[in-house]
Amino acid sequence: MQFKNNTKQRSQSIQGLRSFKDTLPKNVKKIINKKGHIYSETLGNWKYIVGVELFKVCYPKTFKNSNKFGVSTLVIMVKRGREVDVEYSKKEIINKMNNFFGYSVVEKIKLVTFDNEYEISVENDKNSKNVSINKYKNRFNNVKNEKIRKSLIEFTKVFREK
Repeated sequence: MQFKNNTKQRSQSIQGLRSFKDTLPKNVKKIINKKGHIYSETLGNWKYIVGVELFKVCYPKTFKNSNKFGVSTLVIMVKRGREVDVEYSKKEIINKMNNFFGYSVVEKIKLVTFDNEYEISVENDKNSKNVSINKYKNRFNNVKNEKIRKSLIEFTKVFREK
């Protein structure tokens, strides 16, 4: 086999099939190597880790991996007034996360509080339910292609739900 020197991503490449890791850009490799998958796995399994009661009042914001100066820290956003519940269950959350991953992932948990701003914005959205459809209804009717017109209407319905 012939070896090629590719200076952009790989120091050497072999002609033929490459592993998935070798095809990734450098920036993505750095994120994966810094254990970025821990945060995504934590988000996906948050309900299992903290339980149903705490799942309703908190969610993970960031994960900082350990380095020379500090320990690995999980930052959790908590609704105002429910900080005490999460504070008492810190050790339980750390134990469940470490058991879930199979090794010591989190050593410290930091809590950050937030207000219920989301609930207020949901109430405002209920009053203006069909704004996007009514606002652009004339523009949608002027579109000549029927498939595009239907897809635009479906898009506004999906966008309104989110």
